Amino acid sequence: MLDRAETLRLFFGLEIPESVKQQLLLIQRPVAGARWQRADQLHLTLVFLGNVEVQQLPGVRDAARNLPVTPFDLAISGIGCFGEPDHPRNLWAGVQPVEELAELHDALNQRLASCGFGQVRRTFRPHITLARFKKGPGSVADLLEAHERQPTGTFLVDRLALFKSVQGEHGSVYHIIERYPLAGSG
Repeated sequence: MLDRAETLRLFFGLEIPESVKQQLLLIQRPVAGARWQRADQLHLTLVFLGNVEVQQLPGVRDAARNLPVTPFDLAISGIGCFGEPDHPRNLWAGVQPVEELAELHDALNQRLASCGFGQVRRTFRPHITLARFKKGPGSVADLLEAHERQPTGTFLVDRLALFKSVQGEHGSVYHIIERYPLAGSG
């Protein structure tokens, strides 16, 4: 049983199909400082909530129900990095169409704001994190060039999930609390 004062580290995101995950794992190469994501860590974050008090959980769950967004196909293609290729902070896989993802992000963000969560201020840049880098990262320039436009897979986005993130010895472990089908346009 959960203590009422307990907090959960939460985010809304998209699950990645296993076939796409396996293609993304093929990109991994030895790069200094890289902490590659495991298959069970691959996802696309829509809205990161951070630490949420347990008593807020019902409102969070309600915010994601019946979002008026039409299901759409999402293509995973190419890779990029945050930071400079010679000093990356993160390596990620790109996604398209960004417009539909932004619509889903905005609809969810508005619902969350109406139940007391502040609007996310930073620009939404949808991606799938492939690796995070420690101090002294190696260059990813060759990886970027090799996979610049390489298609990895496509899948139907017809639901989102509420994830709980638990810090572990070997990186975060994600548990799905609930899945929410998209309501569509009517």
